[in-house]
Amino acid sequence: MTERLFDDYAAHATAVAEGSRFAACIVVTPRGRSGYPVYYAVCENRSFRDKTQAEEAAAKALAAIMTLEGDGTPVFPEGYTGFDDEPPAA
Repeated sequence: MTERLFDDYAAHATAVAEGSRFAACIVVTPRGRSGYPVYYAVCENRSFRDKTQAEEAAAKALAAIMTLEGDGTPVFPEGYTGFDDEPPAA
């Protein structure tokens, strides 16, 4: 599992089973205070047949996080989709 530490939170990349498929997720947990982890699905319009692929997608998303909001919500670069596809030409 990949992890990044922020001032008030720890963020982890993981894959979560959804039936026979897997979803890529970021789990954000408060550091040094009480609270519960919050799961954020990444690449929400995509599921993976292979757990390793879902974990890789989650790790890429974790690396792309610019910062966390005060409540721990990940902030991604503008236009970030989580997909490796090329953006459409303007």
